[in-house]
Amino acid sequence: MAMKSITFSFADQLPKGKDIARVVPVESKDTEVTRTKTGSREIRIGVDAFKKMTRRKLQTLFRRVITIAKQNRIKQLAIDMNDFAFANLALPIRDVGQMAAINMQLANFEFIRYKTKPKEGWNLVEKITIKGAKSKDMREGFRRGQIISGEINKMRELANTPGGEMTPAVLAKAAMDAADDTDINVQVLGVIEMELLGMGGILGVGKGSDSEPKFIVMEYMAGELGQKPIVLVGKGITFDTGGLNLKPGMSMEEMHMDMSGGAAVIHAITAAAKLGVKRNIVALVPAAENMPSGRSYRMGDVLRTMNGKTIEIGHTDAEGRVVLADALEYSKRYKPEVVIDVATLTGAAQVALGQKASAFFATDEILEKKIRELGEKSGDYVWPFPLWEEYESMIKGTFADVTNSSKTRGAGAIEGAMFLWQFIKGTPWVHIDMAPRMSSAEGDFLAKGSTGEPMRLLIAFLESQ
Repeated sequence: MAMKSITFSFADQLPKGKDIARVVPVESKDTEVTRTKTGSREIRIGVDAFKKMTRRKLQTLFRRVITIAKQNRIKQLAIDMNDFAFANLALPIRDVGQMAAINMQLANFEFIRYKTKPKEGWNLVEKITIKGAKSKDMREGFRRGQIISGEINKMRELANTPGGEMTPAVLAKAAMDAADDTDINVQVLGVIEMELLGMGGILGVGKGSDSEPKFIVMEYMAGELGQKPIVLVGKGITFDTGGLNLKPGMSMEEMHMDMSGGAAVIHAITAAAKLGVKRNIVALVPAAENMPSGRSYRMGDVLRTMNGKTIEIGHTDAEGRVVLADALEYSKRYKPEVVIDVATLTGAAQVALGQKASAFFATDEILEKKIRELGEKSGDYVWPFPLWEEYESMIKGTFADVTNSSKTRGAGAIEGAMFLWQFIKGTPWVHIDMAPRMSSAEGDFLAKGSTGEPMRLLIAFLESQ
């Protein structure tokens, strides 16, 4: 069962009633939910200082509105957008509407597919009436926000799906379903097609599973004829046990979300199509399950990838970079303007950044600056790491061209990026290690499970080009 989204309606006057709560920001450290003399409810949501409002704080404020409503089992809200027009921000009206719609929908999301519906119904906000949205720009912002948040929450549904039900074939079917009623063409390559292409990385990682690997190709060609496409590549490990280098139990708990990068690019390209972005865009997802069995790839094995480079397996739990190697090589077929890969690649990224931002790497300063700025604007925060040649020695193989895991201490996130770089050199490239933002953290005002990041950043990039 998928949950319903909030319904937004627009009115010249806000409705009143015992079941409707008016939301009013107040300059205070405290938040109160009260009853007015007429019996209507009012959420007086505390804001430390109106003059110190930032874009970051505003996004969180919209999420807090929903969180407080859910805590008080309030299903209908009334909001005057003029109350959220903080003068010091001077944000475009469309941006505010889009930000409100996205963040309120994200905060309302709960993964309820496997839960029995309680007698009193789900504790979710169902309807919000908006005043102060007469302008076309404001309404357009809400319209866009509904599309974007809808696709982000579908990504979260995919990422939260238990590993026993999320196989490479299921992920491929989800990509085809996402593309329904859009101009996206979807092709799914199986084992035979990957063997013909020489995709030894994906095939090697997927050998140990009873579920065969798949390679998902999604093409949305809405740009001008001959326009170089943007290629998005997403890691699609549908469950990661670590392979023969088996993970400890607690480290395996959330590994059904190891395909979050794949889910993100599937729904980013879908959102772009639904928004009518006039670009040529391709999404590639190497999907496999990393399982231990008598057929599993081993430490010391040498895999030959699509471009002929060989990989020495230093650790079977460094599988994401191995499947991405083939996908990055495949991306070159499109002679892309830029390739962006998204992957829950390393725990080291989370060690470096905690759970507040994704790590990223870019091949030039212009790309790096753009990704940082769009991350800040979209709310999917990222922080740059270096791609210095001095780190290349870390991934030099002993019996093969490269190793997927060295014995070097430290710089694990950089090691993963340096490995991937070997398969995409010469092409403008961004690598987003989203492991820190795979699942929600305290202060996110999101339900436990997938955050939906970095989809807002990807969509913002696609539109900015």
